[in-house]
Amino acid sequence: MTRTARFVATCASAAVLLATAACADGTDPSASSSGGAIDENAPVTITVGNKPKPDKPADVAAFERNVKKFTDAHPNITIKSTETSWDAQTFQAQVAGGSLPTVMSISFTEPLNMIPNKQLPDITDELKLVDMTKDLNPETLKLVQDDKGRIYGVPFEAFSVGLAYNRALFKQAGLDPDKPPTTWDEVRQYAKQITEKTGKAGYAQLTKDNTGGWMLTTMTYSMGGKVQSDDGKKSTFNDAPTKKALQLLKDMRWTDNTMGTQFLYNQEEARQDFAAGKIGMIMQAPDAYDMTVKNFGMKPADFGEGALPQDGGPFGTLTGGSIKMINPKSSKNEIVAALKWIKSQEFDKYTSEALAVQDAKNQIADKGFVGRPGVTPLSQATYDQYNKWREPYNNVPVQQFQGYIESTKTLKLLPEPSNKAQEVYALLDPVVQQVLTKKDADIDKLLTDAAAKIDARLAR
Repeated sequence: MTRTARFVATCASAAVLLATAACADGTDPSASSSGGAIDENAPVTITVGNKPKPDKPADVAAFERNVKKFTDAHPNITIKSTETSWDAQTFQAQVAGGSLPTVMSISFTEPLNMIPNKQLPDITDELKLVDMTKDLNPETLKLVQDDKGRIYGVPFEAFSVGLAYNRALFKQAGLDPDKPPTTWDEVRQYAKQITEKTGKAGYAQLTKDNTGGWMLTTMTYSMGGKVQSDDGKKSTFNDAPTKKALQLLKDMRWTDNTMGTQFLYNQEEARQDFAAGKIGMIMQAPDAYDMTVKNFGMKPADFGEGALPQDGGPFGTLTGGSIKMINPKSSKNEIVAALKWIKSQEFDKYTSEALAVQDAKNQIADKGFVGRPGVTPLSQATYDQYNKWREPYNNVPVQQFQGYIESTKTLKLLPEPSNKAQEVYALLDPVVQQVLTKKDADIDKLLTDAAAKIDARLAR
């Protein structure tokens, strides 16, 4: 069983799922559900989001190369690009303002709220027409389906949270860099040793821009709790697991003094300090390797990734990821063109050895990474074969992720809250911040107040 086993254990061919969803009502996939036929050869222009910013010239070059390759293969499709990308703080305003590109990436947390609000188009028939990959994971497809099985987006990238740690600081502290902590008690012990021996923060926590609530949710999962009821109508975090997580943070901050002096971190800021050797351990998905090494100059030999620590478990870890959404104002021809773009950029490489190998070579040429462990929304067999094709080109020290890889055999992957996740996270940010910045912070009161605010949002 490989690193994706837990995620894709229930995976079956999505071709059946797509065909069933597309044809259940007798519709013809070449015709619009609202009337009108699709002409795949008609000239069409789409705007593609997520273009890399100019300060990353290699990424921009790779993006532009991909656009040219695509338009050469599809001469009737014109691609315009924009740097528009998903941001929890601004996304809904962009949706309301109608300023989104034809296609862009968004978080797993968005579609379950957007679908009932008709902020995403039904793309079920167009998916069948374009013949998207045959083995998409039905479990991830649920994130973009309504109660009738109609599909409103394309999950293409998934992650699970583990514990990133600085192997150099481990060595300096007399800890074995090949044996990261697997329980929260061990995290506390390791953090003490790192701070005592190196003077650095033994452990750090994300706390702002919705990441505080996000990582508090992750800790809650690892302690056997939840933050929201299964139906998404009520908060459930005002109980023992979340209180224990906050008490641990409070003890590490105020009793042990092992969390340094910076307590307001978003993801990028934390990764920068982690890369600089200021942080011993922090909850991160394996993709933190890319930014810490490529953007912030961390030595590859210093990056380690272990399992998400558990408390009394194994209980599980948070999983999330990205979905390609299409602007609801798009015409049927634009939807088809957008899906062809998604397929070419995100999925074709998994089913073609030539494309898999060429993608690996391109990543290396662009100073990117090959072989970094992760989670896939595809079937295990497809992903395993893809990795086998690319293995000769691996330039990531895969063995330094062994703790994380092994954990995927035992830890359940638990989805983010189903209802208004980003709002929940935003309202939990101040809870984590106050625990770390106010010595007399009352955890019970903070959670009670937060639950009242969140329950009011969930009831809307």
